[in-house]
Amino acid sequence: MIRSLSAADIVRIWELGQDRHPIDRALLLLAYAFPEKQFTELASWSIGCRDAYLLMLREITFGEQLNSFATCPQCQENLEFSLNTKDLRIIDPDTMTDLRDYQVSMDRLNLHFRLPNSLDLATVMTAADEETATLQLAKQCLLEAHLEGKVVSCEELPVTAIALLTQQLTETDPQAEILLDLSCPACDHVWQVLFDIVDFFWRELSNQAQRLLQEVHSLAKVYGWQEAEILNMSAIRRQYYLDLAN
Repeated sequence: MIRSLSAADIVRIWELGQDRHPIDRALLLLAYAFPEKQFTELASWSIGCRDAYLLMLREITFGEQLNSFATCPQCQENLEFSLNTKDLRIIDPDTMTDLRDYQVSMDRLNLHFRLPNSLDLATVMTAADEETATLQLAKQCLLEAHLEGKVVSCEELPVTAIALLTQQLTETDPQAEILLDLSCPACDHVWQVLFDIVDFFWRELSNQAQRLLQEVHSLAKVYGWQEAEILNMSAIRRQYYLDLAN
């Protein structure tokens, strides 16, 4: 069962994740949310499943509302808007944690595949470009291919087969890529932006961790308490003591 992050968790995760890649930061967050699960299991979850759980974790830790902003690419107007975690979570991740396989057929072609996970993303980080990364990812997720009833390798598949597989990976795991439709009130320009829960959550957690450490500094200086004592207090108690100290 997923658990929310405590003040001590937030500070510790922020400290551990400073120099890590976003893929590792996502798994670090999940490791604290699911302390009973092994890293290999968390890393095997599909990207959509991972992101749905991160939305749940963000909701139970910081609340449902996400305050966001964007800059219009046409007139550079700054937009502020609010999102809701429940609106962004379009799948039930509890139904996606098993390592199931899927299939798609076209003409005399039948493809069996699984969904990309964090380990897959890590292997394509050094790809020369997005097209190469997409192709490599598709090949990694292909479990078996049959052409005219015979098993064939990925290299033997036509380009249309790889394109079909890539399309199916996106459609089967819609949570993995959340696009927001935005409209600029200043110039009426309409565009889409990718919502990245890992980046969004990490920036929020970083800000909160630094606020917590400032509170620790203020209270330790006045009362002489240890960091662990202060972080284990409820937010209400910490604020009360901060008010008294000021």
